Amino acid sequence: MTHYKKPFLTPAIFLKAIIYTNVFMFIISLIYSGKNMILTLNPFYALTPSMDVLNFLGASGRLPIIKFQAWWSLITANWLHGGLLHILFNMMALKTIAPLVMKEFGLSRMFSIYTLAGIAGFLLSYFGNVYLTIGASSGLCGLIGAALFFGKSRGGQWGRLVYKQTSGWVVTLVLIGFLMPNINNWSHAGGLLAGIFLGWILGYNEKRTENIFDRSLAVFFVGITLWLLAKSVIQGFFLIYS
Repeated sequence: MTHYKKPFLTPAIFLKAIIYTNVFMFIISLIYSGKNMILTLNPFYALTPSMDVLNFLGASGRLPIIKFQAWWSLITANWLHGGLLHILFNMMALKTIAPLVMKEFGLSRMFSIYTLAGIAGFLLSYFGNVYLTIGASSGLCGLIGAALFFGKSRGGQWGRLVYKQTSGWVVTLVLIGFLMPNINNWSHAGGLLAGIFLGWILGYNEKRTENIFDRSLAVFFVGITLWLLAKSVIQGFFLIYS
């Protein structure tokens, strides 16, 4: 009998690693905020970190980029959140859309889309004069855009089902953007359009399987993301406690 060794990096483990990293950065932002965090029963503002803390941990927008030349924030802002409801909503959305994109594009292309769409969303926010912005929704919109492209491109019963589902998510994003406070529609739009483009450029599994370029690109983005986040956490620690 032939035994196949189960790969260590499964889609479930990879998704948990992304979620845990987001949660870790949120907890760090609350710890660093200390008494300056906002404690309120209002769900939109419950457990809101200090804006100064979010700024030096890697928030993006006109302020950090123009004042501090923090272009690296185009990556780090995708891993920060402005409150309990903010991170809960984004992580639930990630658990919904990421498995689909990993299934059709693979782990490596999913993470590259997530990162590059995040960069695109925050870059468009910069040009749209957004003062300060954070959140995983830019990368999430990129995953939705990639799934939207997949559904339209593939066709068939499965493709039509994916396209219908993701189209509904896009409509929901538009409604949320108009109905809820403090929503960065520039980030959503930039992430969504980038996701569609990246889905076309990178392709999905039925077009081609992942290759060494896809894996190398994902490893590069994982490495630079972890380095930038670790750097901001360590520098923040010495800034606050030294």
